[in-house]
Amino acid sequence: MVTIARLLNLTLIVPELDKTSFWADPSNFEDIFDVGHFINSLRDEVRIIKRLPKRLGLRYGYQPLAMPPVSWSNEQYYLQQILPLFDKHKVIHFNRTDSRLANNGISLELQKLRCRVNFQALKFTPEIEALGNKLIDIIKQKGPYLALHLRYEMDMLAFSGCTHGCTEVEAEELKQLRYAFPWWREKEILSEEKRSNGLCPLTPEETALILQALGFHKDTQIYIASGEIYGNQRRLAALRAAFPNIVKKEMLLAPDDLRLFQNHSSQMAALDFMVSVASDIFVPTYDGNMARVVEGHRRNLGFKKTFQLDRRKLVELLDLHQNGTLSLDEFSVSVRLAHERRMGQPAQRRVIANKPKEEEYFYSNPQECLCEGITCADSFAPGNKTIFK
Repeated sequence: MVTIARLLNLTLIVPELDKTSFWADPSNFEDIFDVGHFINSLRDEVRIIKRLPKRLGLRYGYQPLAMPPVSWSNEQYYLQQILPLFDKHKVIHFNRTDSRLANNGISLELQKLRCRVNFQALKFTPEIEALGNKLIDIIKQKGPYLALHLRYEMDMLAFSGCTHGCTEVEAEELKQLRYAFPWWREKEILSEEKRSNGLCPLTPEETALILQALGFHKDTQIYIASGEIYGNQRRLAALRAAFPNIVKKEMLLAPDDLRLFQNHSSQMAALDFMVSVASDIFVPTYDGNMARVVEGHRRNLGFKKTFQLDRRKLVELLDLHQNGTLSLDEFSVSVRLAHERRMGQPAQRRVIANKPKEEEYFYSNPQECLCEGITCADSFAPGNKTIFK
């Protein structure tokens, strides 16, 4: 949105956050981000104000136009179709702002501005920064750690329709939750078909096998970055048995530390985000928005090791191992080979013409901003491999 405001030479109002979603988080933008820093750090690029001026409100006859911009749009869309609307409406409220600018085909100047917003202007509040850094220090005192973004929460399973490993009662509960939200259009979902196509998060049990196959030892310190795992301790049993040294923020911080953050899922997620970015290794079990942005931040910090799990391939290998076709050793070798080039190394962003939802997300690999001080041609060369250790 900052980039679009800059392109159109318009004033941006500090964003409002959705409070009507499944999470029902009452947090405002200023509860999560340092608004003063956000505005001041971008003042040479775009004018940002905290609220709509009264002279442009309903009292003075102005009716803002509420509309969602078309997803994955290019500069010409905004210049030719959106900008002329301001002659009539003066104020436009974009009521959908996710993925509204194309990943590719955007001018270098604007791509670099996207990075500047992401890496510099968006800074958490001092309270979140302080507690996040305290949490990171506690974990690091115990040694190196792997941050596991275990996306196996109730909302994820309900809305994705992924029920592999769930009981019939649980599968029905998740289905009913999906039907209870009218804005979620996709109702009937074939779970196993979706899983086979790599479109489901890995289960905790599958994750344990994958981490073992990748060569992580039993004493590896693992921080679970997530909300409440669906099925609680029962579903975490296999993961804990394989990796007993598992920690979460609720285990490491005193209740008083987290008291102000309770029932504010976005603020709790901000803590997980900080811990994930700072980790020695990051492993997401699903490539949602948080996982993608963490990946981009870790690339920006020097291409820190981040596994981009090939879930479609992994599901195939998991099923072959569990039906006895692949031995444990064969399974482990196959998993490692499949991820030699999927550990956050420098690489060209994957572009798929006319399929922006399927191509690589700009923020997970903002290559236009990652070449300072290195030779891009060398870093992105096909033969540049990182050997797994």
